Amino acid sequence: MNASRTLATARRVLRQLGHDPRTIALLLLVPILLLVLLYYVFDADRRAFDSIGASLLGIFPLVTMFLVTSIATLRERTSGTLERLLSMPLGKGDLIVGYALAFGLLAVVQAALATGVAIWFLDLDIAGSPWLLLLVALLDALLGTALGLFVSAFAASEFQVVQFMPAMIFPQILLCGLFAPRSSMQPVLEGISNVLPMSYAVDGMTEVLHHTEATGDFVRDLGIVAGSALLVLALGAATLRRRTA
Repeated sequence: MNASRTLATARRVLRQLGHDPRTIALLLLVPILLLVLLYYVFDADRRAFDSIGASLLGIFPLVTMFLVTSIATLRERTSGTLERLLSMPLGKGDLIVGYALAFGLLAVVQAALATGVAIWFLDLDIAGSPWLLLLVALLDALLGTALGLFVSAFAASEFQVVQFMPAMIFPQILLCGLFAPRSSMQPVLEGISNVLPMSYAVDGMTEVLHHTEATGDFVRDLGIVAGSALLVLALGAATLRRRTA
C-alpha cells in the first residue's frame, strides 16, 4: 500500500459522489427520515421509541452504506474504470482502503446527523453519552461500507447487489435482538446470532441506552464490530476482481 495513492483514490471517489446528489441524499437524509417516521409511529409510547430508536441508529447507517458502497464499486468494475486503475501502479489494498476512507468520511457525517437529530430533536432518552452512541453508529456505518465492498466482488449487476440484501442484511436484522431477546431464541438461531456483527452493534447501543458509563460489555461489542469491519475489508481486498465476468 502507498499512502498517496490511497488518498488519491479517496479524493476521486468523493469527487464522483459530489456529482451525484441523489446518492448523497440517500446516505444523509434517509436514515434521518426513517427515524422521524419511527418517532411518530411510537408517538403514544415514547419508551418503545427510546428502545428501538437507539438500535436502529446502528442498523440504518449499516444498510444504507452497504447499498451505496456495493453499487458504486460495481459501477467502477462494469464501466472498466477499475480495470484501468489496477493496470496502473495501484494495489488492491490502496483501492479498498481508499474507498473505505471516502465512504468512511461520509459515514461520519451520516452518523453525526442521525445521532444529533435523534438526541436533540427527537428527544431520544439514553443514560450514556451521546458520543458513545455516535461511536457505535459510526462503526456500524463502516461495517456496512466493508460489507458493500466485499459483496460487490460477487455481483454482476446492480440488481444482483440488491439481491444480496435478503441474504446478508435481513437475517442479521431478524436475529440481532431488535424484535426479541437473543437469549429467548431457539438455540440454533441464538448460536447464529452470536456470530453476526449486527447483534453486537445492537448490544452496544443497548449498553449506551441503559448505562451512564462505557461498560466492559460495551467495549467488547465495539471491538467485535470494528474487528468485523477490518476482517471484511481484508476479504474484500482478497476477492477484488478487475472486471465483472
